[in-house]
Amino acid sequence: MRGNHSGMLCPNLITLCLSSSAGVIGFAALNLSKEIQKRRTFAIISHPDAGKTTLTEKLLLYGGAVQLAGSVTARKNQRATTSDWMELERKRGISISSTVLQFEYAGYLINLLDTPGHKDFSEDTYRVLTAVDSVVMVIDSAKGIETQTRKLFEVCRQRGVPIFTFMNKCDRPMRDPLNLLDELERVLGIGAFPVNWPIGTGFDFKGVYDRRAKQVSLFERTVGGKYRAPVTIGSFDDPIIRNRLDPETYRKVAEELEMLDLAGESFCEKAVLDGTTTPVFFGSGVNNFGVQMLLDGFLKHSPPPRPRAMEESIIEPENPAFSGFIFKIQANMDPKHRDRIAFLRVCSGRFERDMMVTHPRSGKKVRLSSSHKLFGNERETVDQAFPGDIIGLVGLSDFGIGDTLTTDPTIRYREIPRFTPESFAYLHNSNTAKFKQFRQGLDQLLQEGVIQVLNLRNVPIRVPLLAAVGPLQFEVVKFRLESEYGAESRLEPAPWSVVRWLPPELGEAELDALSLPTGAKIALDMGDHPVALFQNEWSANYFSETNKSIPLSALPVASSIE
Repeated sequence: MRGNHSGMLCPNLITLCLSSSAGVIGFAALNLSKEIQKRRTFAIISHPDAGKTTLTEKLLLYGGAVQLAGSVTARKNQRATTSDWMELERKRGISISSTVLQFEYAGYLINLLDTPGHKDFSEDTYRVLTAVDSVVMVIDSAKGIETQTRKLFEVCRQRGVPIFTFMNKCDRPMRDPLNLLDELERVLGIGAFPVNWPIGTGFDFKGVYDRRAKQVSLFERTVGGKYRAPVTIGSFDDPIIRNRLDPETYRKVAEELEMLDLAGESFCEKAVLDGTTTPVFFGSGVNNFGVQMLLDGFLKHSPPPRPRAMEESIIEPENPAFSGFIFKIQANMDPKHRDRIAFLRVCSGRFERDMMVTHPRSGKKVRLSSSHKLFGNERETVDQAFPGDIIGLVGLSDFGIGDTLTTDPTIRYREIPRFTPESFAYLHNSNTAKFKQFRQGLDQLLQEGVIQVLNLRNVPIRVPLLAAVGPLQFEVVKFRLESEYGAESRLEPAPWSVVRWLPPELGEAELDALSLPTGAKIALDMGDHPVALFQNEWSANYFSETNKSIPLSALPVASSIE
């Protein structure tokens, strides 16, 4: 470079360098914004058996991620990856773990988080809901809103997550569609706008009417629902449509549509994004009726990655600093390697493989070299990712649930809710010769964060006391210890149903001096904080009355997510 006599760069050259640098920065920001806008990250929630896993498979079918789709109970001959991967899931036909499925469709890059439906695994589901920008709520049209649906809906409402509703199994005996809409508004307190409307119900289900496009889609069944359902599209007054319907069905649907236009909820984009109105789609996941309409409508009206709150500030996805948080840890997704994978939701900036980030909880710098894009239990190396993406990080044992990873040390998310265990059981090592495998397996499963271990005070022999939201979690631990670590174990029910945290500053002498009701015990949690175990709520209340100076907390006083 040629400088002037004072050794400084030529002013014209400085201007050129600055404008070139600004152009690179501007292009990077533009590219980041473009990548953000094309992404959709959502979960499917439902009560067990409402058809959530089946709908997940059908969305993959229409998204081109699989060529064949089948019901949960007929997977042996399927060619492609499905969302339930653990052996126990395959045996029971239920979803236990949450998995990530990423695919492209119609110019969008979709991150679909499949979640457990069973109430005993609700803690895993609640954590997944912290990582999504919207949800699809699946309702069995014969049963309406069920217990678990209501609980998961409340979690979404508290977080302001937009909700899209799929009324499933319309080709089986179902409740009156108007009654289902009324229940949504009355029980859940949310406005309901039916995007489409069923033409006939149960075994007379013929298809749906798209209220916004003013078109009818008549469906034909396919063998086992394995392929995309062919459709016939026309207006409601089209002779082809009228000839396919009996006069009574035609009259009834016409009256219902007129009623909805006059008295029903109006469609408001802002209300959908605010979570106060849910677009409702009718169909049948198992036979592919209405699945593509749901997918297209969802992508059109759901939000791209949203800003994340961080105490007193908001982190926008376009923030150039990379940041994300870990919402799930899973051991042994790959039986060949017996490794541990941390699921990270990217919240801002651009992720690049081998980048150095700060781990604020420990203050350490960490290189993220082993990063993967996920599809069920399959994985491939990912070199870059953007806000909304879910990536799997392998081989980093220091990470915990709720941890932030970022290039800006001032960013620290507190997204993960805490849950109070309601079930307790002793876990005995059945084979002392396999103690090492038993201990190693239990330690790794504890890192996943869905069970805790409590240690009773003043007992001669320490047996792990498991604590979880639901008892089925214990069965999963027992099964996985044997199948993944070769360690047999035995479960023994424990007599408690209530746990409360004591002030952490209490010393040994103070703990010994506590007046405990019959059957109550003092234990230490995994952070060595004292807890009190009670047989029922009455016992916990009695403790509070007899130990008025000792406050009890239903949640940990100190958390590993600090």
